[in-house]
Amino acid sequence: MAQSITLEGQSHAFEEGMTAAQLFEGRRDVVAIRLNGAPADLDRELVPGDDVAPITLEDQDGLDILRHSAGHVVAQAVQELFPGATLGIGPFITDGFYFDFGNVSPFTPDDLKAIEKRAKQIIKEGQTFHRVVVSEEDALARMASEPFKSELITTRFTTGGDEESSVEVAAGDLTVYENRNRRGEVVWQDLCRGPHLPSTKQIGQGFAVTRASAAYWRGDQARDSLQRVYGTAWASKDDLRAHQERLAEAERRDHRRLGVELDLFSFPDELGSGLPVFHPKGGVIKREMEDYVRTRHIEAGFEYVGTPHISKEELFHTSGHLPYYADGMFPPLAVDEVRDADGKIVKPGHPYRLKAMNCPMHNLIFKARGRSYRELPLRLFEFGSVYRNEPSGVIHGLTRVRGFAQDDSHSYVTQESAADEIRHLLQFILELLRDFGLEDFFLELSTRDDGKKKDKFIGSDEQWQTATAVLEEVGRETGLELVPDPGGAAYYGPKISVQARDAIGRTWQMSTVQYDFNQPERFDLEYQASDGTRKRPVMIHSAKFGSIERFMGVLTEHYAGAFPAWLAPVQVVGVPVADAFVPYLEEIRGRLAARGVRVEIDDSTDRMPKKIRTATKQKVPFILIAGGEDQEAGAVSFRFRDGTQRNGVPVDEAIETIMTAIESKAQV
Repeated sequence: MAQSITLEGQSHAFEEGMTAAQLFEGRRDVVAIRLNGAPADLDRELVPGDDVAPITLEDQDGLDILRHSAGHVVAQAVQELFPGATLGIGPFITDGFYFDFGNVSPFTPDDLKAIEKRAKQIIKEGQTFHRVVVSEEDALARMASEPFKSELITTRFTTGGDEESSVEVAAGDLTVYENRNRRGEVVWQDLCRGPHLPSTKQIGQGFAVTRASAAYWRGDQARDSLQRVYGTAWASKDDLRAHQERLAEAERRDHRRLGVELDLFSFPDELGSGLPVFHPKGGVIKREMEDYVRTRHIEAGFEYVGTPHISKEELFHTSGHLPYYADGMFPPLAVDEVRDADGKIVKPGHPYRLKAMNCPMHNLIFKARGRSYRELPLRLFEFGSVYRNEPSGVIHGLTRVRGFAQDDSHSYVTQESAADEIRHLLQFILELLRDFGLEDFFLELSTRDDGKKKDKFIGSDEQWQTATAVLEEVGRETGLELVPDPGGAAYYGPKISVQARDAIGRTWQMSTVQYDFNQPERFDLEYQASDGTRKRPVMIHSAKFGSIERFMGVLTEHYAGAFPAWLAPVQVVGVPVADAFVPYLEEIRGRLAARGVRVEIDDSTDRMPKKIRTATKQKVPFILIAGGEDQEAGAVSFRFRDGTQRNGVPVDEAIETIMTAIESKAQV
């Protein structure tokens, strides 16, 4: 029987020495292959039984390979321009890549321009990438002047295969990628798993160096300090330009900038990193969000509770957060500690912790008295203030903070009804997010790591399989795309997260639903079943926004600060043509305020055009302008955020237009 391979799903005759490059000769769009399910170089030699499919720059794998190849070109440019610079890690990332370097000073803007210029020259040279399988001895010889690479070679079997080093080495063959010039001479090389493009020329014109930052070797602040160069690469110059326009739009929408311009919130240095304060206008948005969400929870069968900000440390040992989540919690506080006049401890205190999560305290509420199956599902909900000891490097405005309020709920259900409760929660979540103007979703299913990190998750294999199967079944029932996230589960159980795309297509993780079979056991939670026996409930965790702070940051960027009328801090501004018409606008304000509308009159000394510009910059939904003709007709001129205007609108009609927009949660 003739030997064969599978090519794009079809049987294909095999020939000795065959490579994928030969199979796709003439296909200029093919930059790599998927070999037995994994990306591989186009020139890989094939063996009988291989399953081969093409990868192009239309595929995400193709873009990842493009970006990884561009990272090598940047590293080559850096080492040419800065002799003595040593190589760190250089992976592809979302929309780009980075490469770390040791033994080099921080890069200046002029340095980055020079690096990009040299990198583009290398791209035009058409250097070719060649994969070479090497022994450890050969690899160490090749990397003799590269201390970081040498460490990766010698520790690859003892480091547990951390994510950063996996782009360089793995449990299989050691490989080096050589860059060769047109004469076939090796001009640069790097320890790397690959794969790469056949030639630097295929990187094309959709490439740019973007910025630099400091970093640490393998992310450990106790290790060597490095300098990191970031870049981006796309299939074409047009794609690069579109990416740059998206970045510019994202910058215009940056909630940190808009928070200052619209006077919503700030981050005082006196408080510390990651601890925001909300100004009166931001407080209006926060209150509206909380009031609406609280009401919706109660309507959906949740019971509102409250818990303290601190607790004895033992509570978090019981829940399992210590030690599984210890790094994310602030150090203990010594409560009731007594010291003498010399500062010597004469009575040790009891360790307390700022809470990083609400679930242990909700468990205590469940356990406060006996529970019957008739009470289930029991749904407890609160806006619980929690505190996370986030590293300073990841703090980012409202979207990554150290102190925040979770719209947190915990449902206690029978195991048989867990699926129904998850359905209830997902439907509730999607309705809630749509109320706030988010419409484009997909789901992510986070499961435990069944490999080397399996010991970071508690519970039996059977419990994990049952919980994961329930979440997957319900997730697929929604009809939304369900994306796997291996290893992303919480230590106590798998979860589904709702991923929402904003107005410019960025993805944000919003809500989470987690199936927990561990905490009910750790807290010895029970209910009396219909047959009189005592049974263990299942606990379903759910945060609808993740946190109020983060959700406000996301909404600020989604709406570019132009909130729909129901959320806008100021919903209406009255602008008089002259001071004589202020009393007329005051009468209209009184009528609007009586119906709960947030309205202001600009009676400043500014000229009318400037008053309109001021209200427009503050992104107020409705501007009501009144002059002599308006007052005589009992009307106003309506000016909208997009600059359009309706004149001579009767006051009653204007009020009803405003109320309809607010009550329908419409964007105007």
